[in-house]
Amino acid sequence: MQLSKELFEPISMDLKQAEEIQRPSLSFWADVWRRLRGNKVAMISLAFIVILVLCAIFIPMFSEHNYYSTDLAGKNKKPSAEHWFGTDDLGRDMFIRIWYGARISLEVGVAAALVDLVIGVIWGGIAGFFGGKVDEIMMRIADILYAIPYLLVVILLMVIMDPGVVTIIIALSITGWIGMARIVRGQMMLLKAQEYVLAARSLGANNVRLIFKHLIPNALGPIIVTLSLSVPTAIFSESFLSFIGLGVSAPVASWGTMSSDGLSAMRYYPWRLMFPAVFISLTMLAFNLLGDGIRDAVDPRLRK
Repeated sequence: MQLSKELFEPISMDLKQAEEIQRPSLSFWADVWRRLRGNKVAMISLAFIVILVLCAIFIPMFSEHNYYSTDLAGKNKKPSAEHWFGTDDLGRDMFIRIWYGARISLEVGVAAALVDLVIGVIWGGIAGFFGGKVDEIMMRIADILYAIPYLLVVILLMVIMDPGVVTIIIALSITGWIGMARIVRGQMMLLKAQEYVLAARSLGANNVRLIFKHLIPNALGPIIVTLSLSVPTAIFSESFLSFIGLGVSAPVASWGTMSSDGLSAMRYYPWRLMFPAVFISLTMLAFNLLGDGIRDAVDPRLRK
C-alpha cells in the first residue's frame, strides 16, 4: 500500500483555543461539595436536618405553650388546630415537647460526636503514627474499654452523678470514641509511608507537626464520614436510655421519655407514641443518608 504525504499533514489548530481552559480547576473539598449536591437523597436529608435544627431553636421561643405546664382539663386531646400534635396525660402540648426533645437529642448527638472526634483523632493518630509497642498498648486499652457495655457505664454513672444530659454525654463518650480511633489509626498507618511525609521530615518537621499538619488533614474524608454516622448512633442511644428510665428525668421533654410515656397509652391515644417515634426514625434516617452521601462524595474511587 502506497502512503502519500497528505496523510501525514499536521492538523490546523488555533493555539489560543488550544490553551483555553475548558473547565475551572476545583479543590478537593469543592469537588466533594459538587458531588454531594448531585446526590438528591443526601441534599434532602441535609435540608431536613437544617429545618429540624431551626425549628428546635425558634419554635419554642415564639410559642405560647411550654414543655412543662400541665392542664389536666385538656389531657389526652387529639391533634387539632390548638394542639397540632395533641396533648399527653398531663395536658402538656405535644408539639412543643417534640421540639424541646429535638433540642436534647441534637445536643447529645452533636456533643457526643465532637467528644468522640477529639479523643478518637488524637488517640488513633498517635497509635497509628508511632506503631510498635505504643500502638499495641494504646489499642489494647481501647479494646478493654470497648468490651465494657455502655449500659453498665450509664448505670454506674447514675450512682455517682445526677441523671441528665451531661451524664448521658459522658457515658456515651467513654467508649464511643473507639470506632473513630480505629479509623484514624488505619489512615495514619496508610499515610505515614507516603513521600510527602518523608519530605516534611527531611525539612525538619517534628512528630506533632507531621501528625496534625500533614497526616490528619489528609485523613479528613474518612473522619468526617465517621463523624456524620456517629451522630445518629448517639441520638438513638439517648432515646433508648430515656425510654428505659436511665436518661433525662421528668418534666424535661425527650423523645425517649415521650415514647416511654406514650407506650402505655398506645391503644387509646396512639399519637402520643407516634409523633416522637416518627421524629426519632426520620432524624436517624436523615443523618445516615447524609453520612452515606458524604462517604460517596469523598471516596477517591468515585472521582472522575
